[in-house]
Amino acid sequence: MAGEDVTYNARNLTVMVWQDTAGIEAEDVAKRLMDYGYHAPTMSWPVSGTLMIEPTESESKAELDRFCDALISIREEIAAIESGEAGRDDNVLKGAPHPASVVIAEEWTKPYSTEVAAFPASWVRASKFWPTTGRLDNVFGDRNLVCTNPSVEVIDEKMAAAA
Repeated sequence: MAGEDVTYNARNLTVMVWQDTAGIEAEDVAKRLMDYGYHAPTMSWPVSGTLMIEPTESESKAELDRFCDALISIREEIAAIESGEAGRDDNVLKGAPHPASVVIAEEWTKPYSTEVAAFPASWVRASKFWPTTGRLDNVFGDRNLVCTNPSVEVIDEKMAAAA
């Protein structure tokens, strides 16, 4: 892993190199970070195929170290895919995030354990933040907004009737 052709600048980590070697995209790394208790970073902005990492000045060194440990651990999970130890299409990164409802369900069909899914590092167990849902349709919902609010006309009619 040392000396890899991974580029970054002050804020953006390029993960495009892993698309060819492991089928892993920025989205997969971002979603896996949620299993470690981190909010998924901004993806593909301002550069496609990158994660924008922007810790605030208020983050402690210990927290920054944990974040770095999470990234190193995720890189090891990617290495397992590259070596064939983990499947390219069904792996802990493609399955991320792992909400409690999925992890405690009676049926678990993934090729990795619920322990690996839910508690990828020992320190996660002490203060687990559970994502509320897994992946639904990725960016489809962002690009195809569906509004379930009543129309303005219906609201006007209800307000007029209440007056």
